[in-house]
Amino acid sequence: MEINGLSFGELLGITGLQALAVVVGTVAMYAFLLLILRVIGQRVSARLSTHDMAAIIIVGAIAGRSTLGHTPTLAGGAIALVTLFLMRSVLGRMRHNPHGDSLINNPPIVVMARTDIFPDSLHHARVTEAELWMALRQAGVRNDDEIAAVVFEPNGQFSVLRTGVPIDPRILEHVDGADRIPREYIGDKHFGDLDGQGD
Repeated sequence: MEINGLSFGELLGITGLQALAVVVGTVAMYAFLLLILRVIGQRVSARLSTHDMAAIIIVGAIAGRSTLGHTPTLAGGAIALVTLFLMRSVLGRMRHNPHGDSLINNPPIVVMARTDIFPDSLHHARVTEAELWMALRQAGVRNDDEIAAVVFEPNGQFSVLRTGVPIDPRILEHVDGADRIPREYIGDKHFGDLDGQGD
């Protein structure tokens, strides 16, 4: 099909094969970045240091060049954006399923229970003890008597569960290391569901 002597591909600034290459490149790059973030851990998604920001800028440039090709076009950019949002929609639906969510996100993990800090959990979450203490200060914790447990969440934030009121076991479902929390801090309801949850 031609309009004023120009083919449809020329009008769009992209051929069918190039459009397919943009779709494949976008899907592959998005999947690759998800894998990197899955391996690096969730800390990056919460607090960006100077070197994190520098890396993100470079990654954005590399991803843009990889998906749009040597000569980016408006049509190529539109196709890449549509592909990206379709993938986000699919992944959003996957997150409603616990198994699908576990493929995308790292699970929440107990990094501290009472006065005990778990170095293996901190290492697994790729956070430092200094970052844990900073999170406790930000949460207004004045001493460790206030702490029942600290959970590092998939969004890169620390959740501080305080003493005084028993923890509903449902809050700890699918939390790695929930069995490390002393039983006296957890309510009796369905406590058996937590047995066996660990690293």
